[in-house]
Amino acid sequence: MAAASGVSRSTVSRVVNGSTAVSPEALTAVQAAIARLNYVPNRAARSLASRQTHAIALVVPEDTARFFGDPYFAAIVAGINARMSESEYILTLLIASDDPGDKVTRFVLNGGVDGALIISHHTSDSFVERIAQAVPVVFGGRPIPARAADYIVDIDNIAGARAATAHLVSRGCRKIATITGALTMPAGSDRLSGFRAALTDANQQSTGEYNADFSEQGGADAARRMLASGKELPDGLFIASDLMARGALGVLRAAGLRVPEDIAVVGFDDSPIAVAVDPALTTVRQPTREQGEAMVDVLLKVLAGGDATHLTTLPTELVVRASA
Repeated sequence: MAAASGVSRSTVSRVVNGSTAVSPEALTAVQAAIARLNYVPNRAARSLASRQTHAIALVVPEDTARFFGDPYFAAIVAGINARMSESEYILTLLIASDDPGDKVTRFVLNGGVDGALIISHHTSDSFVERIAQAVPVVFGGRPIPARAADYIVDIDNIAGARAATAHLVSRGCRKIATITGALTMPAGSDRLSGFRAALTDANQQSTGEYNADFSEQGGADAARRMLASGKELPDGLFIASDLMARGALGVLRAAGLRVPEDIAVVGFDDSPIAVAVDPALTTVRQPTREQGEAMVDVLLKVLAGGDATHLTTLPTELVVRASA
């Protein structure tokens, strides 16, 4: 390359690495040689020289069935990928519901990536904490416990669940229950907190809290437990994800219950599921794609040595359709 452009190797290196300490003539000569030779920088060699991989890990502490079956992941990965494609970094996907032998952790600790984005983490995911101690990390949703030094991009889950439950109250529901997400996850516990807060505001008591795991099967199982509980049936039901709501709606329909005439139902996510079910689901829209974009923005700023915001909280919006 140096011979082809008629300049020194150090000048070529400065041009390839984006330095401005190059004369216009040398810049033109090197760029012409790059175009003529179809030169592509060797990422491995540059990594050895700079001790940077120019790779970012997306760590998902879930099994593959959950990852590929939940529309939340499709939306947040779309946002992450959109931002990553505008940068010099590549994305490495690490899916692991646990980390036997610390395989994922060792990959990160051994310099496999410069930083990590972590989504859908649980309180039991101890390997996530080891990753966060090794490289800069941005969490999608706050970790438990959260530290002052953490970088977090979260959704206002409490406000969203509160709005969903308040909507059931406003349409006249007086016996309101919930199907929760996994309470080992901040999103699950926060949505339960919002549900309870809205009932307190309305001076009402919950008629039941049925724990599930954010899956369609979990929503169906929780609905069956609700129907078999022997308690008076609710007239309003807040379900902490659209995917669980789809599972629950099938169970309610099979039991001869009409939505919203017998039980009004509100979900959470505003995923494509919300308009695919019958009746169309009243739900809480969370800006999942925007969350992914914001996570990348924060991490790139941290990796560049900039001053990034430690906590970003994105708002939610109630979307009223036919189910409530």
